[in-house]
Amino acid sequence: YVAAVYEHQSILSPDPTALVDRQSALELMGRNLDIYEQQVVAAARQGAQIIVFPEDGIHGFNFTRSSIYPYLDFVPHSQSVKWNPCREPYLFNDTEVLQRLSCMAMKNKIFLVANLGTKQPCEHTDPHCPPDGRYQFNTNVAFDDGGMLVATYRKHNLYFEYAFDTPPEPDYTFFDTPFAGKFGMFTCFDILFFEPAVNLIRQYNLKQVVYPTAWMNQLPLLSAVEFQQAFATAFNVNILAANIHHPTLGMTGSGIYTPVKSFIYLDMESYGGKLIVAEIPVITTDYRTNLESNERFGENLYHSCKTSASASMDDQVCLKEEQETPGRVSEKGKEQLPPLFYAEMMYDNFTFVPVWGEKGELQVCANTLCCYLNYQRAVLTNELYALGVFDGLHTVHGTYYVQACALVKCGGLSFSTCGQEVTDATALIDFQLWGNMSTPYIFPLLLTSGITLDFADHMGWKNNHYFISKNRTSSGLLTAALYGRWYEKD
Repeated sequence: YVAAVYEHQSILSPDPTALVDRQSALELMGRNLDIYEQQVVAAARQGAQIIVFPEDGIHGFNFTRSSIYPYLDFVPHSQSVKWNPCREPYLFNDTEVLQRLSCMAMKNKIFLVANLGTKQPCEHTDPHCPPDGRYQFNTNVAFDDGGMLVATYRKHNLYFEYAFDTPPEPDYTFFDTPFAGKFGMFTCFDILFFEPAVNLIRQYNLKQVVYPTAWMNQLPLLSAVEFQQAFATAFNVNILAANIHHPTLGMTGSGIYTPVKSFIYLDMESYGGKLIVAEIPVITTDYRTNLESNERFGENLYHSCKTSASASMDDQVCLKEEQETPGRVSEKGKEQLPPLFYAEMMYDNFTFVPVWGEKGELQVCANTLCCYLNYQRAVLTNELYALGVFDGLHTVHGTYYVQACALVKCGGLSFSTCGQEVTDATALIDFQLWGNMSTPYIFPLLLTSGITLDFADHMGWKNNHYFISKNRTSSGLLTAALYGRWYEKD
């Protein structure tokens, strides 16, 4: 099917904390919706059957609870209401934004997903009802190609969004399409948590995801395109990810992802939006997923999947490979083992060992996690790389438990520069990286120079270790990592 995502540079309110009337709010949102409309027309012309817009794209951000109120639409949050806002605008008050989105979908005969702020009055008999008598939600809506409202999703994992409420229960939202079956829907920070994203995909066996986001990139492990791709690969799903474009805030990076291929946009230099349109295969549910092999967590024989970026879905072969249990690295004679050192990466205290010389075998451990690396490179460059491990609770900008093994390029030549944000590299390193992860939820990260994505040759479980291997990256290596999320320990 043909999908489109639009990375939008929002026209923002000059003072988001100021109190304005509904008319002024509609005027500002109307300017963003005018751009949406142009993009829907352009996408439909290119044959797109579905288009996804980013989080906060229509209204912007940095509001207070009261200052966002005039920007909020009312949306009936119930599966029983069959409503076409374009055809029946009079059904509910304060639905101007929904009406415009619905009309765009209808006129252009395209499924449309967008994010907006919504309000829902509540009674004080409801124990969760906020003191001002209303809920305010960060909401995704989906319209079918006739303009019908087919799904709503209220963001569950808010990222310091004081204008919005967390819904009392997680929404498990998906909608059906004639061209690709069911699409699941969640937003931005949700991608890092079990509820509702992972639970939704597993419970309903979903193979396509629409994902509005307003993501601030953080290298080396949480750049938008890097993690979006890792999620598609880990869960064997297609993801249509639309990010907001505000380079000064570090926000860029959208794409259309399959488990083995991606169409991405990322630009920290220029201004303005970007439409991505791509044709991708539908993933059918009988296709064996990486996650299923993850669930065979206790068995001794693991499936490793040989994938290549050029391979189509059907060419992906799963091989059963017998391999020795990765042993501890032998200390050959009286060789000096490289020194351990500590450095901060992603606000976490990683334990590192330097990656020196043309080839070698390294091991580094923290808590219960040991990471191993076999590497070789044809040419030594004047760059420092290090192998890092972290097994603990991440506590800055959110609290979540991470198990990570990461081979990274350092910012300079001294140990203290390891963990810094780096965007360019020249070293071509062949590697095998593995770790005795305690969680089945492993996101494989592979990033090359210029923040471009690459794909592993092999990855999967083997003898209770998860591994990723690659020969000949397409350009200099920035990051190769296993990012594990141990949800139970959050």
